[in-house]
Formats: sequence, C-alpha cells, structure tokens
Amino acid sequence: MTGETEILGESLPFDERIEIPNWEHRKVDLGTYRKSHESSVKNSEVLWETVAKELDWQRPWDAVLAKGEHPHVAKWFPGGAINLSQLALDRHVAGNRKNKVALIWEGEAMGDDGSPKEVRKLTYFDLWREVNRFAFLLKNNFGMKKGDRMAVYLPMIPEAVVVLLAAARLGVTFTVVFSGFSAEALSSRINDLGAKLLVTADGLNRRGKQVNLKEIADKALEQTRTVNQVIVVKRTGSAGTNMKAGRDFWFDDLMRGVPVSARVEPEQVESEHPLYVLYTSGTTGKPKGMIHDNGGYAVLLHATMKWVFDLKDEDIYWCPADIGWVTGHSYVVFGPLIEGATTVIYEGTLDFPQPDRWWQVIERYGVSVFYTTPTATRMQMRFGEDFVKKHDRSSLRLMHSVGEPINPSAWRWLFDVVGEKRCPVGSTWWMTETGGIMISILPGLMLIPMKPGANGLPIPGIDAEVVDDKGDPVAHGEKGLLVIRNMWPGMPGAPTGMWGDPERYVKQYFEKFLPKDYFFCGDYAVKDNDGYIWVAGRADEVLKVAGHRLGTFEIESSIVSHKAASEAAVVAIPDPIKGEVPIAFVVLKNGFAPSEELRKELRHWVRSNFSAIAEPSQVYFVNKLPKTRSGKIMRRLVKAVAEGKPLGDVATLEDEASIDEVKQAYESLTII
Repeated sequence: MTGETEILGESLPFDERIEIPNWEHRKVDLGTYRKSHESSVKNSEVLWETVAKELDWQRPWDAVLAKGEHPHVAKWFPGGAINLSQLALDRHVAGNRKNKVALIWEGEAMGDDGSPKEVRKLTYFDLWREVNRFAFLLKNNFGMKKGDRMAVYLPMIPEAVVVLLAAARLGVTFTVVFSGFSAEALSSRINDLGAKLLVTADGLNRRGKQVNLKEIADKALEQTRTVNQVIVVKRTGSAGTNMKAGRDFWFDDLMRGVPVSARVEPEQVESEHPLYVLYTSGTTGKPKGMIHDNGGYAVLLHATMKWVFDLKDEDIYWCPADIGWVTGHSYVVFGPLIEGATTVIYEGTLDFPQPDRWWQVIERYGVSVFYTTPTATRMQMRFGEDFVKKHDRSSLRLMHSVGEPINPSAWRWLFDVVGEKRCPVGSTWWMTETGGIMISILPGLMLIPMKPGANGLPIPGIDAEVVDDKGDPVAHGEKGLLVIRNMWPGMPGAPTGMWGDPERYVKQYFEKFLPKDYFFCGDYAVKDNDGYIWVAGRADEVLKVAGHRLGTFEIESSIVSHKAASEAAVVAIPDPIKGEVPIAFVVLKNGFAPSEELRKELRHWVRSNFSAIAEPSQVYFVNKLPKTRSGKIMRRLVKAVAEGKPLGDVATLEDEASIDEVKQAYESLTII
C-alpha cells in the first residue's frame, strides 16, 4: 500500500503526516507508540489498575477484573466501592476547585443586542449544594434508594446535570431518554427498565419555538406500569401544563422546601453496580438497554479525559452533544466534572438564530477544548468561512470529532480554517456500548502524527483490530470488520451487559466470531501500514448492487468531496437487473445552483472517484436533509419516501419540512 488509497469516497491520505510545532513536548514517533501500546495490551490489568488508583475510592477492590454471571460480561474492580457524584463534586469542593466554575449554561434565545438572554454559571460548590438538595429530596420525599430505577426526560438545562449527579449520589440507576423522542419511545424504555420515578420538564425551546415536553410525557405514562411519581422542571413556563394531583410535582416547589444546608452523604456504591442504562437502536426494532457500571466506567472516563482531551485546570471545555446520548453522559457530564473541568452546555441548535452561533459560544467563553461532529462540521463548511473568521478563536488549542467517520476534507477544514493549523484535530471512535473512547490520537499522552480523516491508533489497553468474516486480520489497506479483542473498563457491565437480555447481548456482540472472544463493533474499517485505523461506517448500512456490497457512507463521502456538495444522503431503491441501485439526495454549498449539468457531473464524479458500480442512478437536489436533533441523517426516512412507504416513527426528526423537500425533489425529477 503506497500513496493514497480510494475508500470512503475520498482519497484517504494513508501516507500523509501532519505535525504541529507547538506540541513538541508530547510528540513521539510511531515506533515508540506502538511499542508502548503493545506493552499496555499485554499488561492491560496493570494499566487499568494504575489508572484506577488515581481516583478516590470508598473501598478498595479485591481484583481488577473478574468474569460476571453471564458469558462475556466483565466485573471491573469487584469488591471496590466508588461514587461518581463524589468524584465529580465532593473532592473538588474539598480542594482548591470549590469556587471554580463547573458549568456554564447558555439558553437558545438571543437579545436584541446580540447577546444570549439566559446564561447561568455554577461553581463546583453551587453544583454540589444543588445536587445534595435534590438527592435529599429524592431520598426523603420520594423514598429513592440504591438499587431503585428512575427515568430522565429533560432538555439541555443545568437541572439535567443536577438530576444525574443526584441519582449517582444515591446509587439510583437511571436511564436518560432523549427529549426529542416520542411518547412511545419514552414509555418503552420506562417499561423495560421498570423505572418508578420520572423527571421531566414542562417544555423545551427549539429554534425559537416551544415544545410541550410534559404533554408527550403524559401520553407515555398512559402506557407505563411502574412510574407513580413525576417531577417537572419549569423550563418554558407555558400556560396550561397538565399536572396530575398526587402524581406530578413541580421541581422548584419541591426544592424550595429543602434547605441549602441539606446534605446527603454519597452512598457506597459497588463498582459493578449499574450507574445507568442507555437504550440504543437495534436491528429488531426493540432498543437495546446497555448497562454501564460505576467503577470501570469512571476509570475509562478518567483515562480518556486525560489522554484524549489533555484537560488542564484553565481549560474551558465544550461538547455540544445532547444529554440524551452516550456522548452527553460520558463527555458532557461525568467525564469533565470528574476531572474538575469547566464544561459548557448550550440549549439550542448550532445554527440558530444565525449560522455563527458555534463561533459566538467559543469566543464568548474562551472555549479551548472543542468536541464536535463531522455532520455539524460539514454544515458549517456549507455556510462558508466568513462566519468563522468574524469571531476570535484564539482560545482553541485542541479539537476532536465524534459520532461518525470524518471525511478528510472536513478534517482539513477544522484544522486549516477553524484551528488555523495550530490545534491538534482528532477523530475519536467509540459507541454507546463501549462507554468511552477506544480509538483516537492522544494529545494528552503521546501525540503521533495526524492523518486527515484517520481515527488513529487504539488507546492504551485496547486491542482493536480489523478482521475478515473469520476473525483473521485483513491486509493493510483492505476493508474489514472492526473488533475489540480484549475486555476494557467501561464496557457493558454486570449483571447481564444488556438490561434483562443477556442472550441478545452475546448474540449481538460476540456470536459472530465465537469461539473467539471478539467484541463485534458493527463497523467497517481499514488499517494502514502505520497501524492507523480508519472507520468506514456501519457494516449494516450497505447496498448490494449487482452482487457488490457498498457502504452508503462511502458513496456519500465521494459526493461531498466534490466542490459543489455540502451534504448527501444515499439510499437504495429496487432495480430489476441489479437488485438495488443507489440514489442520492444532495445539499449544495452556497454559490452553487442545481442544474442538469451539475447532476450529471456529480454522477460522473462518483463513477470516476469511487466506482462505476456506485454511481447513483439519480441525483436529487434539496435544501435540507432529514436529521435527528443530534445531527444524524435519517436515511430510513429518505428511503421510505423513495419507496413510497409509510415514514414510521418521526419523533426524533429535527425539521418536518425536510421530508417535504425530499418528496418534492423525488416526485418532480425526470428520470435521467
């Protein structure tokens, strides 16, 4: 493998290496890193025990790792006790971070003067006190105790952080349900977990409009068996919020009855005790409830916050992820606060009311460490560089992306335009199931050369490999399946890995490669000669054209590598000859207009730069694509429109007008 190799629709620069002069103190050569990594995998339990000793434990562990009651379920640090609320708050309040700002929250609404109407800043002492008060309320007014379960259905407001930390303080296992989910999605998760309490809000603000969250919650509760009490945060103050006597209670009214001096000692929580259960999509339609424990999860977060984000006391850290996703759990709430960081939370969308809201937030608070997504980056690229350059970004010193593979052109835009070639830019790979980052460059530990679009090498202690269907490593430069060949702290935890369904857990993640104990990640990936891993998207998001399997992400990336294309969604439609053929819905960059010439040019571009087999049979131009609130393209809805089928659940859809865009484009285009 030499030079550049075609994959993901763009020429991936396997041999390009980018270094930054002002990071000499962390730079290492690849040989040094590989040798260190090999040793860390061979002695992984020693590594993780060393990391664990940097945290404050309530009780020491009996062993570093033990197998659980079910196959492939790990117990990390069994016998030990730890409390994540104590890690995130008490030890900072007892030290020199007591009056340090822990949380900066900005509401979506903007004033006439161009400044946000709502900004709240909580020090570690402020947050500690509020968490104590709410934990006191949960314990004494609602009888919540260790082992109980509760559901959280809240927008991105400070109270969401308070609620999660209070639950952790008591040892109450929680599930956070994304505030964009439907009543059906909420009720199914409540029922599966058996939650006895729900914390929600009267509403939320989104693009200048109010969404009645309590109304959705009420519909969900009509279908639940276990919830008998509801706490409601007054966010929008909308009139007519239904409050059921004896069941529903206003958060503010309850908290007024709790003195500021209220204290709840952190519960001694067993390391393997479930901290939370987070539901993620499954191929069967039933969400998978992934369990994350306390001890192992805390150790992984502590390690990755240091190694990946290089957090320092003076840093202002911002990850715009919603609290309803695992990134919000790991790298908005628990990870940053365990490290004593100042973390920024923003309520709204990144392009409201103007496309430069990203850069306003970074300039306003002096954000130095920024954790974003490739989708959001490509959206900002479409808006152009002027919105970026009108704001001061000199505070930025480090950036990473998360959520999906980042194409090289988007990586270069972050590096060249946003960071002005002075900030390391990483593309982290992990998933709900892993709990934390598995593959990334490590500016906080050992910085190897960067490659545009690469995820990097596995972090210390993680044995990640790219294999074929038999579990054997593929040749460098060849696409294969990504697996993790050893256990790691933060992996789905005791007692069953997946809530109430250990058989499904084993079938989903281990059965494919048995008897090898490989965790199947469900992603395609490529490994280059230097050992860098380039994740190529989900293995189940594939088309089969004339017997050839093609990843949708690969075709989309080929399209967006064209100078005119900003975003693309590729789906398959039936074809009597080839079985399936791809079609593409494309959003153009500013300055480019739809035309038959451009349509043909994009088709030829894919044919020339990726594969003739992958050439879309049709290209449709739209102004927007259907996306979730977290920015992920909903290909399922695009495919339903193309096939003339019902849309199904659209609860997570950000903008209903995007469906009309797709419909109109599809129905009006004359087939080429």
